[in-house]
Amino acid sequence: MDVGIVGYGAFMPRNRIKVEEIAKVWGADAPSYKKGLMLEEKSVPSPDEDTITLSVEAARNALKRAQIDPQEIGAVYVGSESHPYAVKPSGTVVAEALGATPLVHCADFEFACKAGSEAMYVIYSQVRAGTIKYGLAIGGDTSQGAPGDALEYSASAGAAAYIFGTDKLVAVCEHTHSFMTDTPDFWRREYMHYPCHGGRFTGEPAYFKHVLGCARGLLEKSGTKPSDYAFAVFHQPNGKFPLRAGQMLGFSREQIEQGRLVPKLGNTYSGSSPMGLTAVLDVAKPGDLIFMVSYGSGAGSDGFIFRATDRIREVQDKAAHTRHLLDQNKIYLTYGIYAKYRRKIRKAE
Repeated sequence: MDVGIVGYGAFMPRNRIKVEEIAKVWGADAPSYKKGLMLEEKSVPSPDEDTITLSVEAARNALKRAQIDPQEIGAVYVGSESHPYAVKPSGTVVAEALGATPLVHCADFEFACKAGSEAMYVIYSQVRAGTIKYGLAIGGDTSQGAPGDALEYSASAGAAAYIFGTDKLVAVCEHTHSFMTDTPDFWRREYMHYPCHGGRFTGEPAYFKHVLGCARGLLEKSGTKPSDYAFAVFHQPNGKFPLRAGQMLGFSREQIEQGRLVPKLGNTYSGSSPMGLTAVLDVAKPGDLIFMVSYGSGAGSDGFIFRATDRIREVQDKAAHTRHLLDQNKIYLTYGIYAKYRRKIRKAE
């Protein structure tokens, strides 16, 4: 029995802030971020946008492509490291907004930047086990970066949603693989406003060890090689890392480029690799093989191999394309407005 993606969708805020605008305030070297890390700008949520609202919009786009009754969705899982509530689920709000309640299982997932792929992995497993007919997995974040920190140049906002099932498939999931260790490269304790990170340690042995380890295991398990794939999507904390990881594995820049959104979007954390996958599905052709590996600090990677079906062409234009959302109707903010929207200025108690 084939299990895979029935519908997919993405959503991101219209607001943007350029790397130069942030660097100007802190007296930093903008070219080092633009050329060294391949960052240009990032999305910024408005005061009325959060992980839940972004997730709802992404899920609505997924439903437009899936063309199923929301009441048939048996589970809604939202992966994020910026859930709006410490004690109240995001999943129930999303399910209610979509019309999937009350006969639905909801859960919120956390695993740094791979909370979205974690939700995808579990929903896929639920459908494959036959416990639900359709399941919805979402990766979304309104990421945080301390003022002046390197993360501030990339921490952005967006969401990607996937409905998994066994019929009306647009992409069959052919293989999965995971790779995990306890590597403390990035963390945030309770009551901390911003996360901490291990600087260069977040590249090696964190990001590259796990992404490469997962990818090599997935290639070995599937008996495939990089040249078999039309597209490859990797977690993108910046524009440089996914290119380097892909090329170390033997993928070409052309295979990686369609799903590499960070230069103009920023790092959407839990939505990063799932968001890249939506951009790939927007242009995939029947029969195309798609390779995807996520990464979450702490640390681990989930890998997926998808094969696009004949139905992919029927659904691509039923909702907004990710690249269209990325490039159209943008609103550029000054650092002051950005700081206001992200509540970076706090009153003394």
